[in-house]
Amino acid sequence: MNEMRAREVLGAAGLSGDAELIALGENAVFAVGDLVVKVGRDAGASPELWDRAEREVAVARWLAGSGVPAVRAAEPGARLVDGHPVTVWHRLPQAVRPAEPKDLGPLLAAVHALPAPEGLTLPPRELLGGVERWLRLAGEAIDPADAAYLRERRDGFAAAAAGLVPRLAPGPIHGDALTRNVHVGPDGPVLVDLETFSSDLREHDLVVLALSRDRYGLPAGAYDAFTAAYGWDVREWDGCAVLRGARETASCAWVAQHAPTNPKALAEFRRRVASLRDGDPEVRWYPF
Repeated sequence: MNEMRAREVLGAAGLSGDAELIALGENAVFAVGDLVVKVGRDAGASPELWDRAEREVAVARWLAGSGVPAVRAAEPGARLVDGHPVTVWHRLPQAVRPAEPKDLGPLLAAVHALPAPEGLTLPPRELLGGVERWLRLAGEAIDPADAAYLRERRDGFAAAAAGLVPRLAPGPIHGDALTRNVHVGPDGPVLVDLETFSSDLREHDLVVLALSRDRYGLPAGAYDAFTAAYGWDVREWDGCAVLRGARETASCAWVAQHAPTNPKALAEFRRRVASLRDGDPEVRWYPF
């Protein structure tokens, strides 16, 4: 997403005002007065982006009706502006402190206690669905043998995941259960970034921080506080290694897409693939 183009879309939507860019990634996110506006990439090239934006707003309405603390939509649906999905949200009050893993646990427990929403179909969590696209974007910047290795891992873990017997009853999940997707305001922690809400194994949400503990430097004490707040440690489940392996595979491929233009991404990609090839589950990975 290009900031200049996103600002053009904001203007066409009549929402430019004193727009302050606060994030630029899959979406361009702007603060505009007491609102937050998310501008998605061109849905003409990726029609699923419109469905995702509409679903995110519907999820917000459902969570509000279910009493789960989460960001609230300011409009009943997404807008399509010059081909881009645009969603408008109530701006959260200023954070009183950084979020911690223990803040995430009760929020996930609340989501995992919910039955499937009526009138809203949540997709499965396609954790490995982007691998092929990311590897193609990487192109010749990465070793073809590494690309082939990740494709083989993807296929193996996809087959293994399909045969898992979950410990928890499947149902709604956040889908990207990281501490950065929690905002701690004066009224307590709330969930943000609802784009990846899915209906799948609840364990998907819990493996995220288990992997953060092993790979990304999350302190053991912070992880233990998370599991205590949630009420269970997913590492006790036999299927944990399968979902962890799938997530590691996806994370490697995601970094690969940046390799053609960023030497640091290429170095991180090589670090990750080497650790997988060596079978070392504790080589430190770095967020990118």
